[in-house]
Amino acid sequence: MQHLHSYVQTDKANPVLDALATRRSAPHVREDRPPRELVERVLAAAAWAPNHYHTEPWRFVVISGEARNELGAVMADALRERLDDPDGPEAQQLLERERMKPLRAPVIIVAAMAPSGLAKAVETEEIAAVAAGVQNMLLAAHALGLGAMWRTGAPAYEPAVKRFLGLPDGSHILAFVYLGYAELIGPGNRSADAARHTTWLGWNDR
Repeated sequence: MQHLHSYVQTDKANPVLDALATRRSAPHVREDRPPRELVERVLAAAAWAPNHYHTEPWRFVVISGEARNELGAVMADALRERLDDPDGPEAQQLLERERMKPLRAPVIIVAAMAPSGLAKAVETEEIAAVAAGVQNMLLAAHALGLGAMWRTGAPAYEPAVKRFLGLPDGSHILAFVYLGYAELIGPGNRSADAARHTTWLGWNDR
C-alpha cells in the first residue's frame, strides 16, 4: 500500500501537494525585511481559508521595526508579573530573553480570532477558520521563497499583549508567525503518515 505522504513527496507535477510535503518551519531568518508586497500576499492567502457563515473572524497585526521592541517590552512585563522573584539574577535572564523574542524575525504577523457576534457561529469553528488561515500563510510564504515559523507560548494568552495589539474582548491569539528570508530550515522529523492516525468506517460497504 502506498501511503499518502510518499505519494505527495514524489508528485512534483502537483504544486499544491508538493508544497504541503516540502514546507518546513524556519526557526532562523535573516535580518533584512521582505517587501510589503510579499507580506500582503501572505495575508491574502490567509483570508482564503474556509469559514463557516463567512464571518471572517481573523484579525491580523503586522509588527516590524521598533514595534517589535515595544511588543518585547509588553511580553517581558507580563512575564515579570508571573515570576516569584522577578528581581533575581535568573529572572533577569528570563526577562531579557522574553524581551528579545520579537527580534528573531524582521516581520511578525499576529493571527487572532475575534468573535463575530453572530449568534449561530460556534467559537471552535471560528478558531478553526483562523488556524486554517495560518496554514495558508505558511504555505504562501513557502511558495514566495520566504521562511516562516508558527509560534505561540504564554504571550498568546496574556491580556496585556492583546491590549497592545488592539484586539477586542474575547479574542484568541492563535499564532505569532515569524516571517523573513530563511537562514535555517527545520528538520523534516514531523509525522507525515496519515495512515497511522486514520480509521476507515464503511469503506468496504457495497
